Amino acid sequence: MAMLWKFMRVAKYSKTTALSSKVKVRGIPTHSRHSSSKSVPSDFGASAPCSNTVELLGKSYPQDDYTNVTEKILSKVGKNLHNRKHHPLWLIKEQVKEHFYKHYLGRRGTPLFSVYDGLSPVVTVQQNFDSLLIPQNHASRRKEDNYYLNRDHMLRAHTSAHQWDLIHSGLDAFLAVGDVYRRDTIDSTHYPVFHQMEGVRLFSCHELFSSIKDGEGLQLFEQGHRTAHKQECHTMEAVRLVEFNLKQVLTKLMTHIFGDGLQVRWVDCYFPFTHPSFEMEINFQGEWMEVLGCGVMEQQLVNSAGAQDKIGWAFGLGLERLAMILYDIPDIRLFWSEDERFLKQFIGPHIWQKVKFQPLSRYPPLINDISFWLPSETYSQNDFYDLVRTIGGDLIEKVVLLDEFAHPNAPLCSLRFITCKPQAGAEETCDTEISWSLMGEESA
Repeated sequence: MAMLWKFMRVAKYSKTTALSSKVKVRGIPTHSRHSSSKSVPSDFGASAPCSNTVELLGKSYPQDDYTNVTEKILSKVGKNLHNRKHHPLWLIKEQVKEHFYKHYLGRRGTPLFSVYDGLSPVVTVQQNFDSLLIPQNHASRRKEDNYYLNRDHMLRAHTSAHQWDLIHSGLDAFLAVGDVYRRDTIDSTHYPVFHQMEGVRLFSCHELFSSIKDGEGLQLFEQGHRTAHKQECHTMEAVRLVEFNLKQVLTKLMTHIFGDGLQVRWVDCYFPFTHPSFEMEINFQGEWMEVLGCGVMEQQLVNSAGAQDKIGWAFGLGLERLAMILYDIPDIRLFWSEDERFLKQFIGPHIWQKVKFQPLSRYPPLINDISFWLPSETYSQNDFYDLVRTIGGDLIEKVVLLDEFAHPNAPLCSLRFITCKPQAGAEETCDTEISWSLMGEESA
């Protein structure tokens, strides 16, 4: 979820400057001059294409009051960076997949985990939230944080949206990989589209206890009480074994990716669909970094999907997060680069080849300040971020709120964002400007 802006100061302004002048944004390369001037009305919240429906992946979705997906975001759907051979996100996916295929085999010697990396990013609200036991009033459902096609359909906010369906289909062990969409701030570590991998493993009573000496009498379930360490329906013996297996699997995975001697620690946390829940942190190059979330699956979710006689764990990790750490990539927007100088760095004879990203640009960023009247009470910070991304694309390196001034009749926010040339293009010049009008309500 997007962090609330905390940094404020008093902005000096005039009515004329705030309401009628055009805001100049310099730093767009010369090849964009043909589209360098636009007018944007005051109601600049994220909006869908100008029709009654949203057309996506061969289907039509009627718009309603929840529709907030933008053309910029729709253009990312179907790119599937995680399936593009030699792309750094593909490399991470393949490394994880190879590890699971090699180390976890079924009774017939075939891979225990199946992999699904082509599932549609369009899901129902029920899949994205209800199936995962996320309460109706939970903050993660807000329009400010998600891209809705309408009240019933959205771009998935996490690959967990497929958990229930895959379990319901009869699967006990699987990895689901795909692009996910969340409205967010603008900086080098946040992007409204990123890629996740979901892992799920279910155990029957026999599978969990068969290797335990004198484990014949042990049970998965009981009628007890929920504590910080277990759910009310799970026995402590079952939870301890599932938790041990989960942490062992993930520790082996991260050690396989980052190398032997990796330090790992577990932090207790909360997710609506697991309990107990943990975040995994690794010590990489002397710094502790959070790399994934995981936990024992809520039995209510497992039961509703038709696996009432099993208990399981689930984890979710971000491919960009791992790739940025492993390959020393400084900016998440670089993953969307089409520049061969970026992409060729990751072409090698095998997926485990050591790569250290080499920077491409030698130009410093250009800094600009923007002030404007808030258009309405329904405004959110992510409305402005979507506007910036629609107009400036990935040229906008960072957006930071510096000022917030409450006028007696109309509140005024002053925002500062940094613009620079495209990270993957070292030869463009930064002398073009982009301008638009930010029109607000009249004030006295």
